[in-house]
Amino acid sequence: MTNMAVADDMEEMRAEPLPKAGSRRKPTPIVPQRNVAGTALAIVIGIMTFLSCLTLGAVSLVRDSASRWEVQIASEATIQIKPVDDLDMEAALQKAATIAKGYAGVTETRIIDRDATARLLEPWLGDGLDLDQLPVPRLVIVKIDKQSPPDFTGLRIALSDAIPTASLDDHRTWVDRLVAMAHTTVAIGFAVLALMLVATVLSVVFATRGAMSGNNGIIEVLHFVGAEGRYIAQQFRQHFLLNGFRGAAAGGLAAALAFVGFSFWSLRNMATPEGDQASALFGTFAIGINGYLGVLLIVLLVSFLTAATSHVTVLAYLSDLDGKQRGES
Repeated sequence: MTNMAVADDMEEMRAEPLPKAGSRRKPTPIVPQRNVAGTALAIVIGIMTFLSCLTLGAVSLVRDSASRWEVQIASEATIQIKPVDDLDMEAALQKAATIAKGYAGVTETRIIDRDATARLLEPWLGDGLDLDQLPVPRLVIVKIDKQSPPDFTGLRIALSDAIPTASLDDHRTWVDRLVAMAHTTVAIGFAVLALMLVATVLSVVFATRGAMSGNNGIIEVLHFVGAEGRYIAQQFRQHFLLNGFRGAAAGGLAAALAFVGFSFWSLRNMATPEGDQASALFGTFAIGINGYLGVLLIVLLVSFLTAATSHVTVLAYLSDLDGKQRGES
């Protein structure tokens, strides 16, 4: 900036009317409180916060559902007996249940009766099934003590020796797949969340640069007459903190209302087939208190990132300005 431009700015300051005696004049902020760029930035931050909260809520929902599925699957094992000629199925079921009940770590055994088996097959084969006409395996549900599970290898051998067509499924394959799926989903969700936060930071950097370009003359005058960089950076930080918090709070509130709406919708549709499927997979779409605390954390984190990014950007700009000034001198 030339000395002539600095002199012109100083003349404009002198030309302003002096305040009357006893009156208090509110200092004019470096960055205008309300402008189009600030409103646009608040909207962008609100959208990013909304999407970030939705991502966090979805990750929390999948993780909680996977944990619930894992507990349910790991608490049971299944004995399957295939029908063959000259096999008394009812006697074989009773024998398998007796063998399983004799192992430490098995808390209960339950035979799936003929009617329950027919109901399990009804969605695929229709009603009115005659199980005697079909080679349908029969099942025995084995309840397991999760703290001290039984010796599955020994139980599997004992069942195959007593009943050649019997097999034991301890659901370990399903549990391993479920855990891997949950971990992958959580990792992807946090990666998307990190990308959204990075996009928010970049938006704030561009907005800060734009605000400084619009107030370039005032900033240079203040800087060259002795105003510290921290003071100037503080003005921008306060401005962008307010804008960031306004946008983040709006986005977080919208996300919280969306979660409440999903939960209410799932409760209203519990009696429908679609609601039954959704309930089996995700419960009631309720993210719980931890999910809402996560939304609050995202709002505070976005506000902090907005203020910190603007502060660092201003200091970097003033540092470049000092470097150019020293180079010219």
